[in-house]
Amino acid sequence: MTSSDPLAPRLPSPLRELRDERFDRRGIRLVLKRDDLIHPELIGNKWRKLVPNIAAADGRPLVTFGGAYSNHLRATAAAGRLLGLATTGVVRGQELADRPLNPSLARCAADGMRLRFVDRSTYRRKAEPETLAAILRAAGAEGAYVVPEGGSNAAAVRGCTALGAELREHADAVAVACGTGGTLAGLAAGLAQGQRALGVPVLRGGFLTADVEALQERAFGGRTGDWSLDDRFHFGGYARTTPELDAFAEDFEQRHGLPVERLYVAKLLYGLVVLAEEGAFPRGTTLAAVVTGRPFPEP
Repeated sequence: MTSSDPLAPRLPSPLRELRDERFDRRGIRLVLKRDDLIHPELIGNKWRKLVPNIAAADGRPLVTFGGAYSNHLRATAAAGRLLGLATTGVVRGQELADRPLNPSLARCAADGMRLRFVDRSTYRRKAEPETLAAILRAAGAEGAYVVPEGGSNAAAVRGCTALGAELREHADAVAVACGTGGTLAGLAAGLAQGQRALGVPVLRGGFLTADVEALQERAFGGRTGDWSLDDRFHFGGYARTTPELDAFAEDFEQRHGLPVERLYVAKLLYGLVVLAEEGAFPRGTTLAAVVTGRPFPEP
């Protein structure tokens, strides 16, 4: 990309070593992979996943999917504004149509995204061809390029292999928070032999292993890289937090002067502290935590 490109990234994203006694006393060197600094509006893994899809769209309008607090919807809307592309966001929950927009959806609308709300049953079936076609007809987006929920498809997974490549020779283990699993699928494939990737799902349900395997099958023809998931740190599910998680994030911010995004990054960092205490990482391990996002400013 050239410097005149509104999506021009800062790559490779910076690595920052943190001294934190919760890791130091276990002999673990903690580094943060600051993917949140790649682009001011397409934050972190959203840039890595969206840019390949925008290229595939070849100028067509974009339509994508997400919940009421979807970072992916916000990033897609921002990309549309920056590039002059029409965007449509299909939002889970017909009941939201008659309510005031929350700050996340208000930002999408301010960036020019048309919002279309669908009932939750229809939303769950959005991958079925007939249901998808009906959604697109109702949204007036039949000629649009469809970006899946979370931006995770084969193009996005292949785009995320660069994240793994950037971390070769810099870490023994790399951890990332997971929503739809696309970042983990690409990250693991991009790492070198002997490195391992750990995913921390932010949704409950225990379904993500199959989803990551399916993404790697479509992108690479089969399961690729050394990766695993730990499902214990979702704190009730997507967009849910607890006083314990908020207190942890505030403490981390005070210790390190780093704003901590709550829906993904806080859960990842909390999980890594627990795993370190459990002895999950041998002494001498260099552990990289991928910071996939930062708090969005209010509109």
